[in-house]
Amino acid sequence: MNPRISVVIPHFNDLENLKICLSCLMNQTLPLDQFEIIVADNNSSLGLDAVRSVVTEITNCKAKVISAPIQGAAEARNAGVLVSQSEILAFIDSDCQPSEDWLENGLRAMEQAKLVGGRVRVLLNNPDDPHPVEAFESVFAFNNQSYVLKKQFSVTANLWVSREVFNVVGGFRQGVSEDMDWCHRAIAAGYSLVYQDDVCVGHPARRTWAELARKWQRLTRESYHLIRERRLGYILWMMRNWVVLLSALPHTLVILNSKKLSRLEDRLRAILILFRLRLYRFFEAHRLMLSD
Repeated sequence: MNPRISVVIPHFNDLENLKICLSCLMNQTLPLDQFEIIVADNNSSLGLDAVRSVVTEITNCKAKVISAPIQGAAEARNAGVLVSQSEILAFIDSDCQPSEDWLENGLRAMEQAKLVGGRVRVLLNNPDDPHPVEAFESVFAFNNQSYVLKKQFSVTANLWVSREVFNVVGGFRQGVSEDMDWCHRAIAAGYSLVYQDDVCVGHPARRTWAELARKWQRLTRESYHLIRERRLGYILWMMRNWVVLLSALPHTLVILNSKKLSRLEDRLRAILILFRLRLYRFFEAHRLMLSD
């Protein structure tokens, strides 16, 4: 009998976090025979055998490792789906740490819906003394409830999909914001996305400016390719960039009032990162448009 859930994990050069993710999956409240794990390796430099060795060590051959030779997380997820057996697809990132009842609660949520986005907790290395980038991320990163309820998409770090829906909508598209693009295509096809708070995973905060800049360079590029496909896309892009820049002012109040930071110094450091990042995104967005 096929398992009830297929957990699809794209992986690229992140074995230490993958070990933690797999360990969390092996300690779920849902019985092991009710789910399968598929690790789609995206050309990691250590090679497929090294990835298989780690996965076998952690899961005792429970998880399957496949090669996803076309570079990109979207293509890796698609490759994982192709070899999956279940009627429910649970997408998670290799650096995520699912709560012990993630699969059990996700399965229950999928009995009521065909498309579910769960909660993503931001994990800090030292919550009592966070790096300024961590402080910023603790306030703004991975607010999946807002994404689902206001922007009608879920991050693929915690996205649950029925195979029926995936077959109708098709795979993730590479080069755009694949989570937003895929969910919007699903909604356009007539499906509803719901948010479930107890379907929870943890995701480490970025801990340096370099990590945060790389993240937003990628997200800005993906958003640009998605928006420019729309009518008057370039004009929409210009308007969006000014909104992003000016949003630093109201978001300063969000930081000052946030209960996620206990110290004033952490709030002030997060505000500095906020303004630095909004300027970075503003200039990166114009660089992309001018170089197109």
